[in-house]
Amino acid sequence: MAEQKKSTRTKAAKSVNLDTLGLEMGNKPPQALDFEEAVLGALLIEPSCVDEAMEELTPGCFYDPKHRMIYEAMVSLVNEHVALDLLTVSQKLQSQKNLEAVGGSLALASLSQKIGAAAHVEYYIKILKQKCIQRDLITAAYDILKGAYDDSENVDDLIDMSQSKVFAAIQNNVKKDVQDVGSVLKTALDELEELQGQSGISGVPSGYAVLDKYTLGWQKSNLIILGARPSVGKTAFALNVLRNAAVDNNMPVAIFSLEMSAIELVKRLMTSESGLEADKIKGGVKLVPQDWDQLEYSLKALAKAPIYIDDTPGISIMEFRTKAKRLVKSKGVRFIVVDYLQLMQGPPELRGMREQEVAAISRMLKGTAKELEIPIMALSQLSRNSVQRGNSNNRPMLSDLRESGSIEQDADIVLFVHRPDAIGLGDTVEDKEYTEIIIAKNRNGQIDTIPMKFKGSQLRFVDASESVANTFESRMNSDVPDSGYVGSANDFSDNGFS
Repeated sequence: MAEQKKSTRTKAAKSVNLDTLGLEMGNKPPQALDFEEAVLGALLIEPSCVDEAMEELTPGCFYDPKHRMIYEAMVSLVNEHVALDLLTVSQKLQSQKNLEAVGGSLALASLSQKIGAAAHVEYYIKILKQKCIQRDLITAAYDILKGAYDDSENVDDLIDMSQSKVFAAIQNNVKKDVQDVGSVLKTALDELEELQGQSGISGVPSGYAVLDKYTLGWQKSNLIILGARPSVGKTAFALNVLRNAAVDNNMPVAIFSLEMSAIELVKRLMTSESGLEADKIKGGVKLVPQDWDQLEYSLKALAKAPIYIDDTPGISIMEFRTKAKRLVKSKGVRFIVVDYLQLMQGPPELRGMREQEVAAISRMLKGTAKELEIPIMALSQLSRNSVQRGNSNNRPMLSDLRESGSIEQDADIVLFVHRPDAIGLGDTVEDKEYTEIIIAKNRNGQIDTIPMKFKGSQLRFVDASESVANTFESRMNSDVPDSGYVGSANDFSDNGFS
């Protein structure tokens, strides 16, 4: 019943009569009929105008229904590779049974006499696009207004619909100009010059030397998909990467957590940062004085790190995009993690069509990364195929990405976390901590498998050659004097943890 109601409301929104709406609001809908006539007239007698008009204008850019039908006929002819003139357009309208509706051949002949200078067609097109955007925004605003007055409308759905309609009204009518290779080459050389003398990492560093060797850091505009089966360590690895960028490199980062609350995420960060066992941070084991010393020391850097957390459950893709833009603009965020993709809500019109909805979410994540020029890492669940194939290692494959093949297509990098012990294959390896980070897709580099170790008690991934057994103790011994201090939770308010 709810779906039927939503479908009816959608159809009604599409059939909004702008003339009636204009009368209701006491205003005439934005239109420029003389410019419409000038553009159509130019297309009829000036072949040089056709390509530019077809690239910029859609039938919806014409307010007059007659003009819209004429332009639709012209579009059909261009798609059929037929030249535009009075005769071909008349024949096409006749075949579509629209010739009499537009006023016959006499009306077309009249249009051909109303053309201004062909050099001004670009300006005419600009005016028509402007009027079209205004009309689309009015229609969107009217739909939002009706929804706001409807008490049965869910507020979250209303917000989602509002963002979608306003974004669509703008996005559908704004096109980016092509760039000549010279200007792009100059930008590339400037970036290359800035990187000289640096560590060779051109993007946001992951904190893992071997991984950065393949990616050179997370690159601008990249969509990185991190996939694994449940409880294998997706979130832990993503938080490690996020922490390395923010704490070690002072880069502003953000995480949108749709599954875990902000306090749960912070406790995980506390565990990996302090080196204390997870049970102690959860409160299951009482902390001794040395533990409080270790916490006080290790969490100072984390407390000051530019990490921003949004734990809105079931966030819509449009709300995510809006918040991401705000974070980049106001906080200078350079890297975003989404945990996880399948929990996001896609466009309202695709609800119930899960594969298409996930595909739309994937495309929007890639589009947002490209628009904001930052890397976005989206976590993704894998299907059961990865543990049901029956081969010796059950390593995940690209085809295991759950619910949509578009995820694989849209991603620039696809990583899998593979822990044999976590999926019941612990007997196949001697080391229970053994982990593989599988680079299954790398648009701008090589694919490979990177061996690592997962310290489960500390929720921490380390390179296979690295040991963290004494890392935190050595830091404490080298930097923190033995004061005989007996700490408590209250003491953290004096050190920036309030």
